[in-house]
Amino acid sequence: MRIVSLLPSATEILALVGLKEQLVGVSHECDYPPAVQNLPHVTRSAIHGGLPSAEIDSLVREQLENEQALYHLNMELLHELQPDLIVTQALCDVCAVAASEVDAAACLLPGNPKVINLEPMCLQEVFDTIALVGEETGHQEQAKQALTGLHDRVKRVREMSAAISECDKPRVAFLEWITPLFNAGHWTPELIDYAGGIDCLGSKHQPSHTVTEEELLKARPDVLFVAQCGFREERCRQDLPALTRIPGFDTLPCSHRGELYYTDGNAYFSRPGPRLVDSLEIMAHCLHPERFELPRSLQAAIRFSLTP
Repeated sequence: MRIVSLLPSATEILALVGLKEQLVGVSHECDYPPAVQNLPHVTRSAIHGGLPSAEIDSLVREQLENEQALYHLNMELLHELQPDLIVTQALCDVCAVAASEVDAAACLLPGNPKVINLEPMCLQEVFDTIALVGEETGHQEQAKQALTGLHDRVKRVREMSAAISECDKPRVAFLEWITPLFNAGHWTPELIDYAGGIDCLGSKHQPSHTVTEEELLKARPDVLFVAQCGFREERCRQDLPALTRIPGFDTLPCSHRGELYYTDGNAYFSRPGPRLVDSLEIMAHCLHPERFELPRSLQAAIRFSLTP
């Protein structure tokens, strides 16, 4: 089977169920497992990298309002690769090529390749997509074994957090963008809950959305967690000082307590794939380090300070 993946989480899922060697093309954002970076890139972004976050947000909104594509398919390359299967998503037009464009492209390719759309809104639905990929590719057993391991890790965290009293659960504000402020929806509020926290901004199983400075101040978070969508740690760190421009930010409990954290939003939290379980473990260790020992393979969230 010749497979093309159009989003990073799908690439990770395909590798998880033993199909890494069947991949013949990936999106320009696919970077894990590292070996997939050497595969042909069948997409490109309409927005150049390296721009300030506020400008990226403005360009994305403009493209969407004008119904212009944020990503473009390399049809010539797709014809050369002759995929039997294309894995994509219809969850978010900001994250990958629009599903309608992929369906239209598939009709023009030799052999009329099958298209699988993944669009999970919660952790269980992410697990369901792993099972679906396994079923559609004949790798059911590999998917089943992988899911057993993922479920066991989630169960361990939930059992440990179940012993935490409500008064000991911190109120958590999770931002996936800073300029402007964007809360993290979808599965993230669920991860916070499983990790022994109380999400005070998010929209459980709903899309992420902008929040005002006033909403953040009113939420009074005990912990502020930043994992900017698509940004690695070093890029996220550049935007953190923008938080000091929020009038009253220094009055928040998270500021007084020094409970300000950030992590690699490109690898964790924003990708609906197997590393959401890594994200859960990172969050649990961040909120309750005395209870949750972080696996050695993972790096803890980084505490930061905005005071001189």
